[in-house]
Amino acid sequence: MSMAKIRKGDRVVVLSGRDKGKTGDVLKMEPAKDRAIVQGVNMVQRHQKQSASAEGGIISKEAPIHLSNLALIDPKDDKPTRVGFKTLNDGRKVRVAKRSGEVIDG
Repeated sequence: MSMAKIRKGDRVVVLSGRDKGKTGDVLKMEPAKDRAIVQGVNMVQRHQKQSASAEGGIISKEAPIHLSNLALIDPKDDKPTRVGFKTLNDGRKVRVAKRSGEVIDG
């Protein structure tokens, strides 16, 4: 199990760039490049050739965004928070919101 601060399925907010302030769910992580693809954030237009499965034309899709530009949303008050780690009494290591102390997964 990876102990990344941001994981697939997390709700995050964009801290900087042209999409600053937008929120979305993490669709895919690219840990080798320290990037994530966030739903509805960092949209780019791409020209796509028609194929049997996909329509041709100009499509909009999400481009990866660097993890340093993202912050996890605190489940308690829906504001951006930093992430810490804590070991519970039963030995599990969980992510904790620094803002409220709330356990994020567990």
